Amino acid sequence: MLTHLQIRNFALVEQLELELKPGMTVLTGETGAGKSILLDALGLALGNRADTGLIRHGASRSEISIEFELVDRPEAGEWLEAHDLDDETACQIRRTISTDGRSRGYINGRAAPLQLLRELGEMLVDIHGQHEHQSLLRREMQRQLLDGYAGHGGLLTELAALHHNWRTIQEKLEQLQQANKDRDSRLGLLSYQVQELEALGLASGELAGLEQEHQRLANASQLLEECQQSLDILYENEDLSASSLLGQASQRLESLQRVDGTLQGAAELLSNATIQVEEAAGELRHYLAAVELNPERLSWVEERLATLYDLARKHHVEAGQLADLLPSLQQQLQELEQVNIHLTELQHAIRTARDEYTVLAGKLGTSRGKAAKKLGKAVTDNMQLLGMEGGRFEIRLLPLESDGLSPLGRERIEFWVSANPGQPLKLLSKVASGGELARISLAIQVITAQSASTPTLIFDEVDVGIGGGVAEIVGRQLRVLGKHCQVLCVTHQHQVAALAHHHLQISKESCNGQTRTLIQALSSEQRIGELARMLGGVEMTEQTLFHAQEMIERGQALD
Repeated sequence: MLTHLQIRNFALVEQLELELKPGMTVLTGETGAGKSILLDALGLALGNRADTGLIRHGASRSEISIEFELVDRPEAGEWLEAHDLDDETACQIRRTISTDGRSRGYINGRAAPLQLLRELGEMLVDIHGQHEHQSLLRREMQRQLLDGYAGHGGLLTELAALHHNWRTIQEKLEQLQQANKDRDSRLGLLSYQVQELEALGLASGELAGLEQEHQRLANASQLLEECQQSLDILYENEDLSASSLLGQASQRLESLQRVDGTLQGAAELLSNATIQVEEAAGELRHYLAAVELNPERLSWVEERLATLYDLARKHHVEAGQLADLLPSLQQQLQELEQVNIHLTELQHAIRTARDEYTVLAGKLGTSRGKAAKKLGKAVTDNMQLLGMEGGRFEIRLLPLESDGLSPLGRERIEFWVSANPGQPLKLLSKVASGGELARISLAIQVITAQSASTPTLIFDEVDVGIGGGVAEIVGRQLRVLGKHCQVLCVTHQHQVAALAHHHLQISKESCNGQTRTLIQALSSEQRIGELARMLGGVEMTEQTLFHAQEMIERGQALD
């Protein structure tokens, strides 16, 4: 529900702030007072195209800010959350336009493109009588109205689930059929690759072992020579080996520590060093006994490594991944060999899914047909009361042009109307008269109000061209509609104004050579005076005032 409106420097409005309430609110004023300014400001906030000519003369920028309470529209809250624009249960939309042509939109204080303002606005406000934000002209809204009127929420949820299931199976089938097109060539290639890798017989960790062995065999001569030299230095050179020299130093310290006991630590370290040198020499002897020059083994290792690297390049993998490649190719080969089995299973599953969808879609279509006749008759009857005698309204269900399945059923919904007797039915979107379109919209909205999803409905001069009893019927229907959602109505008719729950008066005043538009929420007494003015007459007589008060009281008695 629209709760707050603030306008600054827009058209003739210098500054305006309004608190709006539930129920039916009328906006009245003398001709030329600017009753459409409020609707123009709302339209701008909800994403309409900006026009710098709407900026108040002398100002550099216009700003419109509107606030909504989302308790009655949880879907809008979910939309805000999905776009990371949520802010508890309230929602603020702000729009600014500058004289330099720049325009900016904000949702809950965060910058947002105009497309998002329009999407959110369509959930919250529906303006009738103007073509902007008139969702009733969209086929999707027509479908929603019919389905909402018929209570199809559960059926649609179930149908969407069946459609999703069918679509998922269909996608799997298409993927498998595509893969099956080159099955023979793919099967032959996979078989060859699997046989090749199986023949290779690559063991886990073999590559690392081969690379290490190759490193050793390729450098065997250097290893033997330098390890022998190291052994000579450590032990086998009798005069200058590290072991001999350490032994001599150790003997000297053993003698000297008898003279000075503090040399015991150094003597022990030398003794340990001698032991470690002897152990290192033993390790080198063992290593030299194991290392040999083996050109045949080196050749075989190099050939084996070359085979592994060639296969890795062939399969576009790292050599270390070859061991894991064989199980993957074996699984692909098995799946491809069983593709016909899978195809048969999927084809059976898709027939079952389509049959289930068709049954439920048929049930939905039958229910839509019944609801369309019932709603069409009710709207036609209501049109007679709204000054369109002989008018007709019809809802047509047409099969979808595509053979594909839709999550919303197998027919499209179209609203057709004839506003005058003897005239052929036309698509609702082709109705030329804004006044007729507004009243047709009113006739539909009143009947579908119980299931309406848009919380705020705005009617711009729906009473154009009518008067008397028909105008009172319009007012009564708007008041009834106001029990189910918030209704704002711009009107010239006292019969309509008298039936409102709340009354806003638009007026103009001139001061210091400047004109500005004012909007005032009327008290009970002020409302009687405004209604008396609308009743006509130059003088405000007691009889006129009494009549105005009587009309208001009659309207209040309807609740």
